[in-house]
Amino acid sequence: MALELPQGRWCAVVGPNGAGKSTLLRVLAGLLPCQGQISLWGRPLHDWPARARARQLAWLGQQEGGGEDLLAWDIAMLGRLPHRPWLADASAHDQAIVADALRSMQVWALRGRRLGELSGGERQRVLLARLLAVQAPLLLMDEPLAHLDPPHQADWLAVVRAQVAAGGTVVSVLHELNMALAADDIVVLRAGRLLHHGPAACPHTHAALRAAFDGRISIRQLERQWVALPQPDRSEPDHAD
Repeated sequence: MALELPQGRWCAVVGPNGAGKSTLLRVLAGLLPCQGQISLWGRPLHDWPARARARQLAWLGQQEGGGEDLLAWDIAMLGRLPHRPWLADASAHDQAIVADALRSMQVWALRGRRLGELSGGERQRVLLARLLAVQAPLLLMDEPLAHLDPPHQADWLAVVRAQVAAGGTVVSVLHELNMALAADDIVVLRAGRLLHHGPAACPHTHAALRAAFDGRISIRQLERQWVALPQPDRSEPDHAD
C-alpha cells in the first residue's frame, strides 16, 4: 500500500510495540533500503545529493548517542553543517539560528554544559534544538518526547505547530497517543503493516487505533481534544474464585 504524506501537515506514526514505527521512519529518511520508491518533493530520494538532502530533511533518531564531551552549543551547531562550506567557521547567521533553536527548546541556559552532564530530558531538548537548527522543511522524529516532562512536551508541540504553520512538514513516531491525537494525520501500523492513514479526528482513524491495540484503548473527546484512555484486559478473569 502506498503512503503519501502531504506537505504542510503534521503526521504522527503510532502502533503497538514492534509494529515497525521506527523502521518506517528510517526508510523515509533514506537510512534503510526500501522495496519500493521514496520520493521527496516529487523527486526520488536517492537522486538527491547528500548535502542537498540534508538541507531538506532533518532526522532525530531514537536514543541517539555520541558527542558526550561536546557542549550543548556545539551539538546544536551540528545542525548547521549542511549549510556551511567544508571546514568553514560558523557565520553570525548560523549562530543566530542556533541560539533561536536552543531558546525554542528551553536549553539556552545549558549551552555551556557538556552533553554527558545533562539529564535525559535536557539531553533530548538539546538534540531537538540541533534538529531545529537545520531549518529543514521536513522534520522526521523518532520518539521526540522521550524523557520530556509535560511542560516541555507542550513546548515541543508549539514548535511543531509553528513548523507546520510556516509550511513545513513533520512526521513523528509517538508512544503518547494523546499527543498523537493532536496531530493533523495519523499513520497506524501493526505487525509491520500499514493499517490506516487518515485525519486524527476521523472516526475511521479512531477505529483503526482501537483495532491496532486490540481494543485496549477507548477514544473520547474532552474539552475539544481527543484523548485515548487505556482499558483493562478482559481476556482473563479479574480475580480467581
